[in-house]
Amino acid sequence: MSTDDFLARFGASGQRQPDPVAAAQQAMRNALPKRFYEQAHALERDGLFHVALDGRTARTPARNPLAVASRAVAEALAAEWQAQEARIDPARMPLTRLVNSALDGVADQHEAVRAEIVRYAGSDALCYRAGEPEALVARQDEIWNPIIAALEARIGGRFVMAQGVVFAGQPAEVLAAIARRVDAIPAPVALAGAHNVMTLTGSTILMLALAEGLIDADAAWDAAHLDEDYQIGIWGQDEEAAERRANRRREYDAAVLLLKQG
Repeated sequence: MSTDDFLARFGASGQRQPDPVAAAQQAMRNALPKRFYEQAHALERDGLFHVALDGRTARTPARNPLAVASRAVAEALAAEWQAQEARIDPARMPLTRLVNSALDGVADQHEAVRAEIVRYAGSDALCYRAGEPEALVARQDEIWNPIIAALEARIGGRFVMAQGVVFAGQPAEVLAAIARRVDAIPAPVALAGAHNVMTLTGSTILMLALAEGLIDADAAWDAAHLDEDYQIGIWGQDEEAAERRANRRREYDAAVLLLKQG
Protein backbone atom coordinates (compact mmCIF):
# COMPACT_ATOMS: atom_id res chain seq x y z
CA MET A 1 0.00 0.00 0.00
CA SER A 2 1.39 3.44 -0.93
CA THR A 3 1.63 6.34 1.52
CA ASP A 4 -1.18 8.15 -0.29
CA ASP A 5 -3.41 5.08 -0.06
CA PHE A 6 -2.62 4.71 3.64
CA LEU A 7 -3.46 8.36 4.40
CA ALA A 8 -6.65 8.12 2.38
CA ARG A 9 -7.80 5.11 4.38
CA PHE A 10 -6.40 5.81 7.84
CA GLY A 11 -5.56 9.53 8.00
CA ALA A 12 -2.44 11.11 9.49
CA SER A 13 -3.23 9.64 12.92
CA GLY A 14 -3.00 6.10 11.64
CA GLN A 15 -6.62 5.40 12.64
CA ARG A 16 -8.83 3.90 9.96
CA GLN A 17 -11.01 6.58 8.37
CA PRO A 18 -14.63 5.87 7.32
CA ASP A 19 -15.21 5.12 3.66
CA PRO A 20 -16.91 8.32 2.38
CA VAL A 21 -19.05 6.43 -0.13
CA ALA A 22 -20.20 3.91 2.46
CA ALA A 23 -20.82 6.74 4.92
CA ALA A 24 -22.97 8.58 2.38
CA GLN A 25 -24.93 5.43 1.59
CA GLN A 26 -25.48 4.76 5.28
CA ALA A 27 -26.64 8.34 5.80
CA MET A 28 -29.15 7.93 2.98
CA ARG A 29 -30.44 4.72 4.54
CA ASN A 30 -30.72 6.38 7.95
CA ALA A 31 -32.62 9.31 6.43
CA LEU A 32 -35.35 7.07 5.04
CA PRO A 33 -38.48 7.11 7.18
CA LYS A 34 -39.39 3.99 9.08
CA ARG A 35 -42.40 2.06 7.92
CA PHE A 36 -45.21 3.18 10.24
CA TYR A 37 -48.09 1.04 9.01
CA GLU A 38 -49.00 -2.62 8.78
CA GLN A 39 -51.32 -2.75 5.78
CA ALA A 40 -51.69 -0.73 2.59
CA HIS A 41 -54.75 -1.13 0.40
CA ALA A 42 -56.97 0.73 -2.05
CA LEU A 43 -60.02 2.42 -0.60
CA GLU A 44 -62.93 3.86 -2.60
CA ARG A 45 -64.17 7.17 -1.29
CA ASP A 46 -65.93 10.19 -2.82
CA GLY A 47 -65.70 8.78 -6.33
CA LEU A 48 -61.93 8.19 -6.18
CA PHE A 49 -59.68 5.33 -5.16
CA HIS A 50 -57.35 6.26 -2.31
CA VAL A 51 -54.27 4.57 -0.93
CA ALA A 52 -55.04 3.74 2.69
CA LEU A 53 -52.38 2.93 5.27
CA ASP A 54 -53.95 1.08 8.18
CA GLY A 55 -57.24 2.64 7.13
CA ARG A 56 -55.95 6.21 6.97
CA THR A 57 -55.69 7.79 3.53
CA ALA A 58 -52.16 8.64 2.41
CA ARG A 59 -51.16 12.06 1.11
CA THR A 60 -48.68 13.43 -1.40
CA PRO A 61 -45.74 15.64 -0.36
CA ALA A 62 -47.96 18.69 -1.05
CA ARG A 63 -50.60 17.16 1.25
CA ASN A 64 -53.03 16.28 -1.53
CA PRO A 65 -54.89 12.99 -1.07
CA LEU A 66 -53.06 10.13 -2.81
CA ALA A 67 -56.15 9.31 -4.83
CA VAL A 68 -56.84 8.47 -8.46
CA ALA A 69 -59.82 7.68 -10.66
CA SER A 70 -58.59 4.18 -11.58
CA ARG A 71 -58.95 1.22 -9.25
CA ALA A 72 -56.10 -0.57 -11.08
CA VAL A 73 -53.72 2.34 -10.48
CA ALA A 74 -54.75 2.65 -6.82
CA GLU A 75 -54.19 -1.07 -6.26
CA ALA A 76 -50.76 -0.85 -7.90
CA LEU A 77 -49.92 2.12 -5.67
CA ALA A 78 -51.02 0.22 -2.58
CA ALA A 79 -48.89 -2.74 -3.66
CA GLU A 80 -45.83 -0.48 -3.79
CA TRP A 81 -46.50 0.72 -0.26
CA GLN A 82 -47.15 -2.81 0.96
CA ALA A 83 -43.86 -3.99 -0.55
CA GLN A 84 -41.81 -1.55 1.54
CA GLU A 85 -39.72 -3.12 4.26
CA ALA A 86 -38.41 -1.63 7.51
CA ARG A 87 -37.95 1.75 5.86
CA ILE A 88 -39.88 3.50 3.09
CA ASP A 89 -37.60 3.89 0.09
CA PRO A 90 -38.95 6.20 -2.65
CA ALA A 91 -36.36 4.78 -5.08
CA ARG A 92 -38.39 1.56 -5.02
CA MET A 93 -41.71 3.34 -5.58
CA PRO A 94 -41.69 4.65 -9.17
CA LEU A 95 -45.47 4.67 -9.49
CA THR A 96 -45.96 6.60 -6.25
CA ARG A 97 -43.36 9.17 -7.28
CA LEU A 98 -45.04 9.67 -10.64
CA VAL A 99 -48.54 9.98 -9.20
CA ASN A 100 -47.23 12.45 -6.62
CA SER A 101 -45.77 14.47 -9.49
CA ALA A 102 -49.08 14.33 -11.34
CA LEU A 103 -51.19 15.42 -8.39
CA ASP A 104 -48.80 18.05 -7.04
CA GLY A 105 -47.42 19.43 -10.31
CA VAL A 106 -49.08 18.39 -13.55
CA ALA A 107 -52.54 19.20 -12.20
CA ASP A 108 -51.66 22.92 -12.25
CA GLN A 109 -49.38 22.85 -15.29
CA HIS A 110 -51.15 20.54 -17.71
CA GLU A 111 -51.21 22.99 -20.62
CA ALA A 112 -47.45 23.46 -20.37
CA VAL A 113 -46.98 19.68 -20.22
CA ARG A 114 -49.13 19.20 -23.33
CA ALA A 115 -47.16 21.88 -25.16
CA GLU A 116 -43.87 20.20 -24.27
CA ILE A 117 -45.08 16.86 -25.64
CA VAL A 118 -46.03 18.52 -28.92
CA ARG A 119 -42.67 20.34 -29.09
CA TYR A 120 -40.92 17.00 -28.60
CA ALA A 121 -42.66 15.72 -31.71
CA GLY A 122 -40.96 18.47 -33.68
CA SER A 123 -37.62 16.66 -33.30
CA ASP A 124 -38.76 13.11 -32.62
CA ALA A 125 -36.01 10.49 -32.37
CA LEU A 126 -37.80 8.19 -34.83
CA CYS A 127 -37.53 10.83 -37.56
CA TYR A 128 -33.72 10.91 -37.44
CA ARG A 129 -32.14 7.95 -39.17
CA ALA A 130 -28.67 6.49 -39.39
CA GLY A 131 -26.88 6.62 -42.73
CA GLU A 132 -24.81 3.55 -41.91
CA PRO A 133 -24.12 0.73 -41.23
CA GLU A 134 -26.58 -1.01 -43.51
CA ALA A 135 -27.73 -3.43 -40.82
CA LEU A 136 -28.78 -0.60 -38.51
CA VAL A 137 -30.46 1.32 -41.34
CA ALA A 138 -32.42 -1.78 -42.29
CA ARG A 139 -33.40 -2.42 -38.67
CA GLN A 140 -34.67 1.15 -38.21
CA ASP A 141 -36.72 0.88 -41.38
CA GLU A 142 -38.12 -2.50 -40.36
CA ILE A 143 -39.19 -1.48 -36.86
CA TRP A 144 -39.84 2.25 -37.03
CA ASN A 145 -41.46 2.69 -40.44
CA PRO A 146 -44.61 0.65 -39.70
CA ILE A 147 -45.14 2.50 -36.41
CA ILE A 148 -44.79 5.87 -38.12
CA ALA A 149 -47.07 4.81 -40.98
CA ALA A 150 -49.75 3.62 -38.55
CA LEU A 151 -49.69 6.91 -36.63
CA GLU A 152 -49.67 8.93 -39.86
CA ALA A 153 -52.81 7.11 -40.97
CA ARG A 154 -54.41 7.82 -37.59
CA ILE A 155 -53.64 11.56 -37.55
CA GLY A 156 -53.87 12.22 -41.28
CA GLY A 157 -50.39 13.70 -41.78
CA ARG A 158 -46.88 12.82 -42.88
CA PHE A 159 -43.72 13.17 -40.83
CA VAL A 160 -40.52 14.52 -42.37
CA MET A 161 -37.55 12.15 -42.12
CA ALA A 162 -33.91 13.24 -41.77
CA GLN A 163 -30.55 11.53 -41.75
CA GLY A 164 -27.92 12.16 -39.10
CA VAL A 165 -28.20 15.25 -36.90
CA VAL A 166 -29.42 17.78 -39.48
CA PHE A 167 -32.61 19.34 -38.09
CA ALA A 168 -35.80 18.70 -40.03
CA GLY A 169 -38.85 20.59 -38.81
CA GLN A 170 -42.22 18.89 -38.91
CA PRO A 171 -45.15 20.38 -40.90
CA ALA A 172 -47.46 22.64 -38.93
CA GLU A 173 -50.45 20.46 -39.82
CA VAL A 174 -48.73 17.38 -38.36
CA LEU A 175 -47.95 19.17 -35.09
CA ALA A 176 -51.53 20.48 -34.96
CA ALA A 177 -52.86 16.94 -35.41
CA ILE A 178 -50.57 15.69 -32.66
CA ALA A 179 -51.72 18.52 -30.40
CA ARG A 180 -55.32 17.41 -30.86
CA ARG A 181 -54.42 13.86 -29.85
CA VAL A 182 -52.43 15.06 -26.85
CA ASP A 183 -55.33 17.29 -25.78
CA ALA A 184 -57.47 14.14 -25.50
CA ILE A 185 -55.18 12.60 -22.85
CA PRO A 186 -56.80 13.16 -19.44
CA ALA A 187 -54.97 15.31 -16.91
CA PRO A 188 -53.30 15.01 -14.56
CA VAL A 189 -52.57 11.30 -14.08
CA ALA A 190 -52.67 9.91 -17.62
CA LEU A 191 -50.92 13.05 -18.88
CA ALA A 192 -48.09 12.55 -16.40
CA GLY A 193 -47.77 9.00 -17.66
CA ALA A 194 -47.72 10.22 -21.26
CA HIS A 195 -44.97 12.73 -20.50
CA ASN A 196 -42.80 10.11 -18.81
CA VAL A 197 -43.32 7.57 -21.60
CA MET A 198 -42.26 10.26 -24.06
CA THR A 199 -39.19 11.16 -22.00
CA LEU A 200 -38.08 7.58 -21.41
CA THR A 201 -38.50 6.57 -25.06
CA GLY A 202 -37.33 9.87 -26.55
CA SER A 203 -40.38 9.87 -28.77
CA THR A 204 -43.81 11.46 -28.88
CA ILE A 205 -44.54 9.17 -31.83
CA LEU A 206 -44.02 6.05 -29.71
CA MET A 207 -46.03 7.52 -26.84
CA LEU A 208 -48.99 8.34 -29.09
CA ALA A 209 -48.79 5.01 -30.91
CA LEU A 210 -48.98 3.32 -27.52
CA ALA A 211 -51.79 5.58 -26.28
CA GLU A 212 -53.78 4.96 -29.48
CA GLY A 213 -53.38 1.18 -29.18
CA LEU A 214 -51.30 0.89 -32.36
CA ILE A 215 -48.48 -0.90 -30.49
CA ASP A 216 -48.10 -2.44 -27.05
CA ALA A 217 -45.74 -1.44 -24.25
CA ASP A 218 -43.05 -3.97 -25.13
CA ALA A 219 -43.04 -2.94 -28.79
CA ALA A 220 -42.66 0.73 -27.84
CA TRP A 221 -39.82 -0.07 -25.43
CA ASP A 222 -38.00 -2.21 -27.97
CA ALA A 223 -38.41 0.43 -30.69
CA ALA A 224 -37.04 3.10 -28.36
CA HIS A 225 -33.95 1.01 -27.63
CA LEU A 226 -33.30 -0.20 -31.15
CA ASP A 227 -30.04 1.74 -31.55
CA GLU A 228 -28.86 0.79 -28.07
CA ASP A 229 -29.63 -2.87 -28.65
CA TYR A 230 -27.72 -2.77 -31.92
CA GLN A 231 -24.65 -1.50 -30.09
CA ILE A 232 -25.09 -4.08 -27.33
CA GLY A 233 -25.16 -6.77 -29.99
CA ILE A 234 -21.73 -5.61 -31.13
CA TRP A 235 -20.00 -4.57 -27.91
CA GLY A 236 -22.00 -6.23 -25.16
CA GLN A 237 -23.45 -4.56 -22.06
CA ASP A 238 -21.84 -4.07 -18.66
CA GLU A 239 -23.64 -4.70 -15.38
CA GLU A 240 -24.07 -1.03 -14.47
CA ALA A 241 -25.65 -0.22 -17.83
CA ALA A 242 -27.95 -3.22 -17.48
CA GLU A 243 -29.01 -2.07 -14.01
CA ARG A 244 -29.70 1.47 -15.26
CA ARG A 245 -31.81 0.06 -18.05
CA ALA A 246 -33.74 -2.15 -15.64
CA ASN A 247 -34.46 0.89 -13.47
CA ARG A 248 -35.66 2.84 -16.50
CA ARG A 249 -37.91 -0.06 -17.43
CA ARG A 250 -39.56 0.05 -14.01
CA GLU A 251 -40.13 3.79 -14.43
CA TYR A 252 -41.49 3.14 -17.91
CA ASP A 253 -43.90 0.43 -16.76
CA ALA A 254 -45.27 2.80 -14.12
CA ALA A 255 -45.74 5.51 -16.73
CA VAL A 256 -47.47 3.12 -19.14
CA LEU A 257 -49.92 2.09 -16.43
CA LEU A 258 -50.87 5.72 -15.87
CA LEU A 259 -51.11 6.46 -19.57
CA LYS A 260 -53.39 3.50 -20.22
CA GLN A 261 -55.34 3.38 -16.94
CA GLY A 262 -55.07 6.89 -15.50
